[in-house]
Amino acid sequence: MTGEPERLPALTSEEMSPAQRAAAAALIGGRRGALFGPFIALLRSPELLNRAQRLGEYLRYDSALPPRLRELAILITARHFDQAYEWHVHAPEALAAGLAPEALSELAQRHPPTALAPDEHEVYEFCRELHERHQIGDANYGRVRERLGEQGLIDLIGVCGYYALLALVMNAARTPLPEGTEPFAQPSSPSSTAR
Repeated sequence: MTGEPERLPALTSEEMSPAQRAAAAALIGGRRGALFGPFIALLRSPELLNRAQRLGEYLRYDSALPPRLRELAILITARHFDQAYEWHVHAPEALAAGLAPEALSELAQRHPPTALAPDEHEVYEFCRELHERHQIGDANYGRVRERLGEQGLIDLIGVCGYYALLALVMNAARTPLPEGTEPFAQPSSPSSTAR
C-alpha cells in the first residue's frame, strides 16, 4: 500500500498468549473460518478482537441490510479511509451482490458513481455525508429511514462505523494487500477471501 513495512504481522502460535490463542481459535472456528486482515493486528488485544468480531459478524451476516447495500456501504467506507485491503476483500462481494461494475470503478477513482439504483444512490449519499460531515442532514436521514426503516438505518450507521474501525486498524498496522494485488483494482469475480 505505502511500500512501508507491516507493523503488526501475523503472530506464530508460540508467540501468542493463551488469551490470543483462544481469540484466534474462536475466530477461525466461527463464520470467518480464518485469521486474516484486520484480525491479525487486533489479535494484539484479544478482548477487543473478540468483541469487535462479534459486532462485525452481526453486521456482515445478519444485519437488516440487503447484501448489495451493505457491500456498497463497506466500499464507500474503505475508499473514504483509503483502505485497499478492505476494498480488495469486499469489491468482489459487491459485484456478486449485484452492484454495477461501473459503480465500483467510479468509487475506486473517487468519482460519484452514476451507475447506481435509487436505493444505492440513497445509501451512497447517506454514507458519504456521514463520513465527510460526521452527521446526517434531514433529507438523507429521511430517505434512508423511509427506505430501510429504523433498524436498517442504524445497521447502516453500524456498518460505516465498524468498517471505519477496521480501516483505521489496518492503516495504522500497514496491513499489506496480497502479493501481486493492485490497490483499488476492479475485481473480475467474487473473492474467496471475503468472510
